[in-house]
Order: sequence, then structure tokens, then C-alpha cells
Amino acid sequence: MLLQADHQSVTQATFESDQKAKRSTRGATYPVIDLFAGPGGLGEGFASAQVADGRAQFRSVISIEKDDSSHQTLLLRHFFRHFPEGEAPEEYYDFLSGRITLDNLFSLYPAAHNEARQSALQITLGPSSHSNVKTLISEKLGASEKWALVGGPPCQAYSLVGRSRMMSKPDFEQDERHTLYLEYLRIIVDHRPPVFVMENVKGLLSATIEGKSAINRIVQDLMRPGSAIKGAPKDLTYRLYSLSEEGVADGEVDPRLFVVKAEEYGIPQARHRMFIVGIRSDLKVRPRTLEKLEAPTVKDTIGSLPSIRSALSREKDSFEAWLSELHIISKMNIRRQLNGADYAAEMADSLSLDSLINTRSPKAISSSRYVVRSPNHPVLKSLYDERLGVLTSHEARSHMASDLRRYLYAAMFAQKTGRSPKLADFPEGLLPDHQNVELGRTGKMFSDRFRVQLANQASATITSHISKDGHYFIHYDPVQCRSLTVREAARLQTFPDNYFFSGPRTAQYRQVGNAVPPQLARQIAEIVAEVLASMRGR
Repeated sequence: MLLQADHQSVTQATFESDQKAKRSTRGATYPVIDLFAGPGGLGEGFASAQVADGRAQFRSVISIEKDDSSHQTLLLRHFFRHFPEGEAPEEYYDFLSGRITLDNLFSLYPAAHNEARQSALQITLGPSSHSNVKTLISEKLGASEKWALVGGPPCQAYSLVGRSRMMSKPDFEQDERHTLYLEYLRIIVDHRPPVFVMENVKGLLSATIEGKSAINRIVQDLMRPGSAIKGAPKDLTYRLYSLSEEGVADGEVDPRLFVVKAEEYGIPQARHRMFIVGIRSDLKVRPRTLEKLEAPTVKDTIGSLPSIRSALSREKDSFEAWLSELHIISKMNIRRQLNGADYAAEMADSLSLDSLINTRSPKAISSSRYVVRSPNHPVLKSLYDERLGVLTSHEARSHMASDLRRYLYAAMFAQKTGRSPKLADFPEGLLPDHQNVELGRTGKMFSDRFRVQLANQASATITSHISKDGHYFIHYDPVQCRSLTVREAARLQTFPDNYFFSGPRTAQYRQVGNAVPPQLARQIAEIVAEVLASMRGR
């Protein structure tokens, strides 16, 4: 419940805080339009980029997302970003702690809420919304000449069928897989951004159109948007650049030119994605590339979070029941089942009943305890918030007892050998009961079905698949015996701890998995800001 306070003093404080936040937001230098924004990873990175005096280099004037949970996350973050750095209202933290509702928070700061509603928009991009979106963007940009367009439009149509073949189909213009990509191009044509950043999955690199590289077709469209948009002016052209390699893309390109390996730039995750930077051809400026930075490890990143255990599914959960299920592994004669493998004896000893009894496993399946550490790595420093009183979204999902034992074995194996086990490394008694298991054991498919995120390396790519099961995202600590929580996944994606993800847990996982790491986006934003600063005009 909201604590009672003098109404007049609350109203006055709210007014003064809103006015101060408005002044700060207006002082930001460049507008940014974020399409297909998801929960706001790209936008967060651009919003967090600062000039020397601490002033924001960008302000998010429009972020568009159609998914309801992602939009709710985006709306709250736009509200948070309305206030100066480090000066979000105390009531925001009250909301995170559960002391007030979201409606309470928004009602206390109506100006901030209203501005967030006008910038974080829930719209399905496409032909039916194009006219409205065009008007909204024009109004928000006003006379601004220095601004950036960012976003990752889906390009699946290019990987599924050739555009020339689809053009003969009467429903081609209504095919969302195609129109979403074209909508991005239409917005480029309508508003002629001086700079755009297009992000997409690495899988697009192997896509083909009638036997030819899809990425080359996309590059041609982005260099000359009018070639893909009927009736568009032909004078609008762009030069395309990589963020990881020197040089400009022209004609047939090596698609690897655009791949950014996040772990090479300080992100604790081996996330490989395409980023294409387009600069309008009349601007005589070449962007620099990202600067290499060693990434923190998984343990560096999530090791300070409270230890919690997994929960049992399909049966009544308790710490005693959970521990009893784990103890079954000590009766499996692991040494014999591993058939003389060089790690057999050590694994058998580590999984013996005596070892398991002496293991101090956490009893809680969730924790809101927040501990602020002082990490040396600059990326990790940005994640902590000393004002934060509780931790959100740090709750273990439930697993079947048989999977718990596999997780325990896998995490112990990784701890002893320094690598995540393949199915061929599992004892027979722990193999999953599915038809492809033998193919997996011979390395033909799904051999790494259970993947531990190794403590002393960057994690594997956090994907939306984490919302379905945790097999690919097993915590490195055997005593916790679980998959990663939403908060741990968010940290590996470099979302700040005060970032709140809306919706049920499955939706939260999906949002985190689909996002651009904010700290990678911040580095990209700094490059874009340098390009805009070199322009004449407003």
C-alpha cells in the first residue's frame, strides 16, 4: 500500500521533479527513432550514451513495439529515462519492491507518464499503419536534421523464397515477413535519416534468393531504398559500413563484414549478430569501428547474485524432496556407466552420497536480496544501482527430477573438466528418453542438448529459446542445480539491475533473449553520435 503523505507536498514534489526531468530530457542532443524495439535494448544503449558533462547524447522520441509485454517493459523504461541520470523518483524503487503499484507510480508523476506514453508506442508496423507512423515520426522530429533510425526488421521472407517469385503472388504485399522489412525501407525513404543502424540475426547471412546471397540483395536495397520501394525517389542513397571491419560495402560483399561478435567488445556473451550502419551519401564522413575490450566472465557477471536452488515440477516441491531426488544419482554406479573414461573416477567421487550430503545447497528457489559489488570491469559497473533495494526476476524455474540430476551431473562435469558435456559424456542412466539420443551420442545431432554456461568464459548466446526450457542455459554452480534466471540472463545481456521486465516469466525470458545488449548498443551509439556531430545544421 502507498504510504499516506501530505497531498500538497507530494504534488509539489511531483511537479518540481517532472519539470527538472523535462529540462534534462530536452537537453539531450540527438533524437533517435527505434523500430521493432522489443524491450528496449538498442534504445537503452543509445539513451545511456553520454557526453563529457554527463548529458545524454540521445533521446528516444519514438520506440515502436507490437508485443504487449515488451511494450509494457518499454513504457516503464521510457518513464524511468524521463528523469536525469541517477535521479529517478524513490517511488520507482517502491514499485520494484512491491510497496506501490504501477498505477500508483504513474499517477504520482503524470507528466513523465504522459511523455512515456507518447514515445513508447504499441503499433504493428506495416502498410495499414504506415501513414500514421509517418505522421508521428515527422511530428517528433520536427526540424531536426541530426537524428538516427535504429531497429532490427524481420527479414525472413528473403530466406524463405525469392522476392521475384513472390512478386507474382497477389497476397505478396500482405505477407508480414516481407512487409515488415519493406516498412523499414519505407521509413528510410519517407524521412531520409542521416544515419541508420540495422540489426539482424547472423542466420540471415546464409539465406539465399534463387541460389544467390540474400544479404547482397538487402545491401543493395539499403544502399538504394528507392529500388525496392515503388514510386520512391531515386536520389536517396546510402553508404554502408561495418562496425567491426574497416571499409565500405559496395556491390557484392562478404556477408561476414557486418558480423559483430559481442564478446570482443566487453559483453559477457558470445552473441554474433549483424549490424549495418548506413550513412546518407551526401554526408562526407566515415564512422570508426568498435574498440576491442576483453569481456568479463559468466562468474564475474552473475556470481554476485544470491544462490538459489531449482524447484521440482510435477510433484510437491520442498528442499527435502529436492535433495532426495538429487541423492538418487549417488546410487547409479556412475564409474561403471562411464566405461573407463578418464574423468570417470573423479565424477563418481564427486557424485557420491557423502559428497552430496556435505554440499551446502541453497534452500530458497528465489531471492530478492540485492548486493552491490564494486567490479573493475566498466561494463559491469553500469549494471549496479546503489539505490536498488530488491532484486527482481531472480527466481528459479521448476524442472523434472530427472532433468535436475542431469543438470547436477553436467555442472559438476564442467567444473571438473572445464567444458560442457556432450551426450556421449553422460552415463547411460542419465540419458534423456527421446528418439534422437543415440544420434546425439554419436555427434550427429543435438549432442550438446545440455549446455553449461562455463564460469570462466563468456556465456553462449542468450536466445529466446531460453523461454521454452533451460537445457542450453545451465548454471555453472552444481549445488544450485538449475538453469539461469531471468535476472541472470538479463545481466549476461548487460541490462541494468533496475530494468524491470513486464509480463509472465516466459515473456520475460523471451524479451531478454531477443534484445540487443544495451552495453553494446551504447558503444554503437557513441559512434553514431560522432557521425552526427560532424554534420552541419541542427
